[in-house]
Amino acid sequence: MNNKPRRLTGLALKLAAVAAATLPVFAVAPGASAQSEPAAAAGGLNCTTDTDGVWGHAHCTNNTADVKNFRVVVVCGGWPDVVGDWKTLNPGAADTSSARCILGTGVGRVDVEEG
Repeated sequence: MNNKPRRLTGLALKLAAVAAATLPVFAVAPGASAQSEPAAAAGGLNCTTDTDGVWGHAHCTNNTADVKNFRVVVVCGGWPDVVGDWKTLNPGAADTSSARCILGTGVGRVDVEEG
C-alpha cells in the first residue's frame, strides 16, 4: 500500500483555480426574484418592475392627463445591458415593456426609462 501524499500538478492547480473563479457566476443574481418593486418614474407614471432572473419587466400606468412614453432597462451581469420596446401610454392606459439577458449571470437590476 502506498501512503505517500499526493502532489498537485500545475494543471490540477490551474483547474482548481478556474473552478473557484467560476463559482460566483453560478450564484443567484441579486434581482433574480419574481417579486415586484416600485420603480421611480419622474414623469408621473406609476410603475412596478419584476424579474424572473432572465427577463425584466416594467409595468406602467399613466395617471396623468398627458401622453407618456416608457421602456424597461435591464442591467445584465457579465453581459451588455438591454432595453425593451418603447411603449406609448394615453392618459389612464397601462402597458408592459420587457427585455431579457441572453447570457451572463442574469438580471441584476430592472429600471424604467421615460422618453
